[in-house]
Amino acid sequence: MSILTVSNLNHSYGGREILKDVSFRLLKGEHVGLIGANGEGKSSFMNIITGKLEPDQGQIEWSKRVRVGYLDQHVVLEKGNTIRQVLRGAYKYLFELEEEMQNMYVQMGEVSEDEINVLLQEVGTIQDILEHNDFYIVDAKIDETARGLGLDEIGLDTDVNDLSGGQRAKILLAKLLLEKPDILMLDEPTNYLDEQHIIWLQKYLLQYENAFILISHDIPFLNSVINIIYHVEDQEINRYVGDYDNFLRVYEAKKVQLEAAYKKQQQEIAELEDFVARNKARVATRNMAMSRQKKLDKMDIIELSREKPKPEFIFKEGRTSGKVVFETKNLVIGYDEPLSKPLDLRMERGQRIALVGANGIGKTTLLKSILGLIKPYSGEVELGENLEIGYYEQEPKEKSNHTCIEEVWTEFPSWVQFEIRSALAKCGLTTNHIESKVMVLSGGEQAKVRLCKIINRETNILLLDEPTNHLDIDAKEELKRALKDYKGAILLISHEPEFYNEVATEVWNCENWSTKIY
Repeated sequence: MSILTVSNLNHSYGGREILKDVSFRLLKGEHVGLIGANGEGKSSFMNIITGKLEPDQGQIEWSKRVRVGYLDQHVVLEKGNTIRQVLRGAYKYLFELEEEMQNMYVQMGEVSEDEINVLLQEVGTIQDILEHNDFYIVDAKIDETARGLGLDEIGLDTDVNDLSGGQRAKILLAKLLLEKPDILMLDEPTNYLDEQHIIWLQKYLLQYENAFILISHDIPFLNSVINIIYHVEDQEINRYVGDYDNFLRVYEAKKVQLEAAYKKQQQEIAELEDFVARNKARVATRNMAMSRQKKLDKMDIIELSREKPKPEFIFKEGRTSGKVVFETKNLVIGYDEPLSKPLDLRMERGQRIALVGANGIGKTTLLKSILGLIKPYSGEVELGENLEIGYYEQEPKEKSNHTCIEEVWTEFPSWVQFEIRSALAKCGLTTNHIESKVMVLSGGEQAKVRLCKIINRETNILLLDEPTNHLDIDAKEELKRALKDYKGAILLISHEPEFYNEVATEVWNCENWSTKIY
């Protein structure tokens, strides 16, 4: 049974055609991975089918009474609400049904016997809906999901206004899962989850009876939960049965076949054109030449996929730093309350350290305390000599209203426009991207602009806070290669073991010094 049918969809953005004549079908119970390079239109497609974006053309048809749940990380959480209140909002429609049922009981004392029988039938229907949707164990379900995603560690009575962007994203995900919609729409849900909570989400999705569409560049996670791949490329969306590894095998085989057919056709075209050119002027062979020309005119020309610009990250390295990069003495990190025990940490030139551990325990706070962006709760940080620091922030504080060119120009005002364009192109951005405003780009394209500013500045220490968030597979692999080649020191926050295990030589588990209980 088809839950969603998309027909002949066209969509353009900023003068660029993103989706062209796209058709898509989602069947009941399908677990779909929506994949493709940064900027190919995955998030645009999700926004179109959920009604947040109007397509230029095409039909989107949902089955009747289908409840759709979409993980929208831009939803504003109302100040003054606790985490528990927000999560209870997942059951709003059930609380409304219960109130309706209570009103029916009140009415029964004032109506005729026939009307009572009608009301009893309606009460029975509502009762079945409430029981089927776990209404009478709401708080237990909330506690279970909150534990699975690590929200219990923050405290369910915490005001949502006091939370970081990553913690808010977790709350939105938890609320969405509690709603148990007929179809889940998840756009990179693992970006703000640490390893143990990714494992919990993986188990949850494996047991999920309803359909879901998942955008993710985390291939091990994707492979473990999906059974259908839809690949977005060159304005098309194509369906493949199986996991990502199977898609890759079929895709590569099709690519080889297409290239062989293309070469064969190009040779045939060249021979036909040569024959026409040599024989169209001669009376004896004019008819044969016209016949060949007709064949050329009717030929369906095979086109190869346009080559995607592959990113090339080469970090510019500065002068050698002093032996000690930083040293902390009785450092306690935190804002209104301590997040860590007193820390005596030391990092030396050339060390490559990954900071790991659950969200909310202070990994980002530690980076910012080392950099002097926030004051320590107590204790001190001493930076070494001759440091040239490159800092990649997990999420920028404000949306940029600049074009990509202007954004990089603010960092390198002495550069000419050609140098700016070349630097952005090397990071895998096309001319259309480069001339667009940063705020209209996909998350992965924005990440490449921010990386462009860091790799082109001379550094001898990199502090990177979740640099792989939003990056597609090619960009992630290239960043891993570039960091392995980098000669300076690296302090890296990451939740992807397959990434940091190849970059870092040491792993610091921040849970060992956290004040939180695990």
